[in-house]
Amino acid sequence: MTELDERKAAVLRAIVEQYVDTAQPVGSQTVTSTTGLGVSAATIRNEMSLLEREGYIAQPHPSAGRVPTDRGYRYYVDHLAGSGQLPATERRRIVDFFSSATLAMDQLLSQTSHLLAGVTAHAAVVVGPELQAVVVRAANIVLLQPRVVLAVVVLSNGSVEKEVVVFDDEVSEAEAADASVRFAQQLAGRRLADVLVGDDDNPGSDKREHPDRVAGIVNASRIALQTRLDEHQHDAFYVGGASRLAAEHDAFVTTNTARLLELLEQHVVLASLMRELLGPGLTVCIGSENTSLDLRECSLVLAPYLVEGEPGGTVGVLGPTRMDYRKAQAAVSAVSQQLGRQLSR
Repeated sequence: MTELDERKAAVLRAIVEQYVDTAQPVGSQTVTSTTGLGVSAATIRNEMSLLEREGYIAQPHPSAGRVPTDRGYRYYVDHLAGSGQLPATERRRIVDFFSSATLAMDQLLSQTSHLLAGVTAHAAVVVGPELQAVVVRAANIVLLQPRVVLAVVVLSNGSVEKEVVVFDDEVSEAEAADASVRFAQQLAGRRLADVLVGDDDNPGSDKREHPDRVAGIVNASRIALQTRLDEHQHDAFYVGGASRLAAEHDAFVTTNTARLLELLEQHVVLASLMRELLGPGLTVCIGSENTSLDLRECSLVLAPYLVEGEPGGTVGVLGPTRMDYRKAQAAVSAVSQQLGRQLSR
């Protein structure tokens, strides 16, 4: 995309920001009064004609002003929007939320999606870390009753996974203690995907005086946790403010908002799409750049969050292309950073 000269860039900026603010096509008089370029309305009309010819703006009908195209929004995001800042009240709102958050993992991610939706006034999505990729911080087996133990793992993404395991025969306190030691030896410090189901014992593990029973307790605990994680591995997807899409229906011409709401419910599909789009930092995908036909009039602003320096999951907003990109990028950036810090504590 050829870089625009200063005057054309100023005109495009004015059209994008006025249209985002008012939802009305922008005329040359408005551009003249807001840009401060010190040129006549006729000169502005000429610049608008050139921008239209180059595909940055369009005229909905002959008597209307101009509106940005996807190409215009892309140029604005890449060259003109800059690194916007949230108002102080919104920044404080985000900081206060994470400063006081003492929620379980799923509740934290769910509430984060609602926080981001509230700040941006768009639908927000949060994708949790893929559990199989996280590292086990700690592992433990606790004897609850003579035939019942609780297997617990603390993960690097901040979550705690636990599962009750029931045995046909009674488990002694000594067996449970030995199993807990071995469970920790086999799991702690390793990737979850590598350790939950495997050999009963690692080389050099301490079998003590109950080798068969202890190995059985450890393996049964690993299998129970694996089953639990397999059942819930696609559940870590949270949507906040979905109803805002319905409220924004005037911003869509051909898009069915009911279909968008349905897409938000297809967690696996949308999570996969977000992972495909996501880059190393802020990613903005605008309108026709989306591979999904249902999103051709939508924009996605996405960012990864890091847990202990490693990629965790994704946060983002979904709305019409007529979006306040400066605010959306600033909010997504702030929330992703705060969420990553929260999960790394």
